[in-house]
Amino acid sequence: MKRLLTIAAAVGVAMSVGTTADAADRTVKIAGFGAMSGVVRSFGINTDAVMRAAAKAINDAGGVKLADGSMAPMEVSFDDDRCNAEEGISVVRRIASSDAVVGVGPTCSNVAEPLFGILQAKAGDEGDSGLQFPIFTDTAIKGGLAKISEWAFRNVPNESQMYQTLFEWLASEHPDAKSVYGGVEEDFAHSRFTWYKVMKTRSADAGYEVKGEAKWLLNDTNFTTQVRAMKRAGADVIAISAHPFTTCGVLKEMARQRVEYKVLVGLTSSSSLETLNGCAKQAEGIIIPTSFAPVNPDAVAAADAAAALGGSADLHSAAAWEIMMILKDVIETAGIQATADSVAADRRAIRDGLATLKTTKGLLGEITRTDEGEAVKPYVYVHAADGTWAVLHDPNT
Repeated sequence: MKRLLTIAAAVGVAMSVGTTADAADRTVKIAGFGAMSGVVRSFGINTDAVMRAAAKAINDAGGVKLADGSMAPMEVSFDDDRCNAEEGISVVRRIASSDAVVGVGPTCSNVAEPLFGILQAKAGDEGDSGLQFPIFTDTAIKGGLAKISEWAFRNVPNESQMYQTLFEWLASEHPDAKSVYGGVEEDFAHSRFTWYKVMKTRSADAGYEVKGEAKWLLNDTNFTTQVRAMKRAGADVIAISAHPFTTCGVLKEMARQRVEYKVLVGLTSSSSLETLNGCAKQAEGIIIPTSFAPVNPDAVAAADAAAALGGSADLHSAAAWEIMMILKDVIETAGIQATADSVAADRRAIRDGLATLKTTKGLLGEITRTDEGEAVKPYVYVHAADGTWAVLHDPNT
């Protein structure tokens, strides 16, 4: 009997050691992807840094609790989709064939829209052979994309709401400004959508006369003709729906041609360090609504952690920090296993967990989530002042 008890104890110890080793070998793999090359590469570079910084913060605190109660670290990878739809689809198919349980990305709306189209439209539909892989987007911001698939979720601000309140506020703050003229990156999905469907519409709703728009392309470097038309229009408000590279090009040309205006409004995505690095002098005073600013201890900590890894926190990359924290909570609530055999079940559990969320914690406050997988985020208006982004107005107060 004594010998049998000794054997049983030895087996128990061996099983315990085996279980511990198995738990120690497990990781929760999060696959980021976005533009890390080309004109908008800074967005992907910043998201990569922020995701790694968030994972480090989570892992330093013990990691993620799995279904069996053991703790596992988060492991982040990041692939370059070059802001190209075909490349983005190829990247995600490759990620989906790995043991990653969720994807975070992409940078560009022209990638997100077709990419969401290859996902299963309705979760659990056996007649739909679409990809069953959850994607949580931090940057691609064109309106309404999450409704394409029940496997797609976004943590991007609602630009329609942001610009509605911005133009209403501007109308009260600058009653002498009566007209708007727009500038738009015509070939970029986000810029184009935001001018025609958001800025142009919301400024008219607020009582402004829209005098037209100048158009250019994402890779353009000469804006002489467009700015000449802008100057000729003589509008009180100039609204530029473009990303940092062409925004700076246009602002420099406006300065050269001495375009006069009363108010300058920019695109959400241009409330970034890249804009200030490229044209701080010319951007002085530009007003932009944004869902991130380092205005509280949590936001400052996230920005500092990103900077330590070579990134910059802005409304897009800061959304990736929030996503990582949301995923930690969802993974622990859903009770995933993080084993080679549980990948499909873990992905479905994460998808279902994300779909049930009604509110999440954001760096600027509570985020409300819609049934379509979109976010309604708190935001502020910032302006460029002395080479930094400073909060001009908080519409929540």
